This record gives sequence, C-alpha cells and structure tokens, in this order.
Amino acid sequence: MNFKIDVEMTPEELRKVLGLPDVESFQKEMMDKIQERMDAGVEGYDPLTLFQPYMASGLGSMDALQKMLLGMMTTYTGGGKSSDK
Repeated sequence: MNFKIDVEMTPEELRKVLGLPDVESFQKEMMDKIQERMDAGVEGYDPLTLFQPYMASGLGSMDALQKMLLGMMTTYTGGGKSSDK
C-alpha cells in the first residue's frame, strides 16, 4: 500500500517546521565582508581561508549525512550485505 501526501509550503515555512535556523542575516553579513575585502584588494585574499572557520563543522556534518544516506541507499537496493542469511 502506498500513500502520497502533497504539502504546499514556502521554504521559510519548511525551515520553521524542521526547526532549522534562519541564516539569511549571517549569509548577508559574510557576503558583505567578502565584498569589502575584494573591493579593498586585500593582498593574499583567499576565499577558502575566509570560510574555513565558519564551515569546518558544517562540512563535517554534511559528510556524515552523505555517508548515512549512501549507506541507507546501498542497504535498500541490495548492495549491502544482509545479516538475514
């Protein structure tokens, strides 16, 4: 038996339902800082270095999420070894 549920909501409403933080102001602030540095022509400007302190934990958790999803897909499609044998 299959159920299909369609829910119409804006991205803002979905973010609130999932309990995710509103990062719009953070993103704007970061982009403003990057723009300031680019406009000032800061010598040795490296965008990766600028984002590393902010993204270190985020990238790690994204990697863990990707591994978890890959593991679930592998098990579901039969690519993983089953312990039922």
